Amino acid sequence: MPSNPTPPTVPDTAPTVPERLLAFLDRLGAELDRRGDAVALLGLGSVGRDLHRLDEHSDADFFVVVDDAATRDRYIADIDWLEAAHPVVWSFENSDLGRKALLEGDLFAEYAVFALADMATAGYPPGRIHWSRADAPAGLEVPRAPLPQPPSLEHEVGEAITNLYVGLHRDLRGERLTATRFIQGYAVDRWVTVLGHLGLGRGAQQDVFVVDRGVERRFGPDLLPLADLVPGYERNAHAAATLLRLLEAHVELDPTIVAAVRDLIVRSATEAQSRTDSSSSS
Repeated sequence: MPSNPTPPTVPDTAPTVPERLLAFLDRLGAELDRRGDAVALLGLGSVGRDLHRLDEHSDADFFVVVDDAATRDRYIADIDWLEAAHPVVWSFENSDLGRKALLEGDLFAEYAVFALADMATAGYPPGRIHWSRADAPAGLEVPRAPLPQPPSLEHEVGEAITNLYVGLHRDLRGERLTATRFIQGYAVDRWVTVLGHLGLGRGAQQDVFVVDRGVERRFGPDLLPLADLVPGYERNAHAAATLLRLLEAHVELDPTIVAAVRDLIVRSATEAQSRTDSSSSS
């Protein structure tokens, strides 16, 4: 009888991006430990306390805490410590304290370096200790300086409605790029914060510094109809009308500013239709 054929060799599954990012942080922690002048490596965001969010599109946000200011400055000026953990194919200084870096294998990292004394006044969301030296002080992952408090509901409502007012005037002036940013950017951000103040949606703001992170998971289309709130450069009047409707449904607005905004929406929509008609007839 013929012998059974040898089963084909199944190649090992390639490591996922989350596995590669965490392995990179492991190597980085080992390199910092070898150098002896680093105190801790803090993971932030999806490589910090929100490991449940780590996926194929994540990057590595981290802080390196070192002994003193001289060491901090050396770590900022020379990235040999980073390259020892993983080859760097491109990077640039995006702040006085750190860099953004594209790593070999299409991994991305963003980091800052702090002296231990800096941590007393640094403001940052709570992180996760990925590695620390044996003598590192406890609690480095939690900021000692309080995070900025969000503006009041009244302030955010006022900003949202005046963003619409200013943006619509700029749209009518022909400055449609800045108009789009005011109406479909700034005002929408303020609406997201208003929803947070009202306790609507699911869960807390994902990133205390970036209000629009994760809004698609947090709010349904009844509260945040993004296709209508951000319809594009040619549709500022439509976006403004959508947001005004949402504001009127959920918060108290002064009728004077509402009337002014509504008039501008009509004028902007008329101008947009005129542009469309002119383009189609040419």
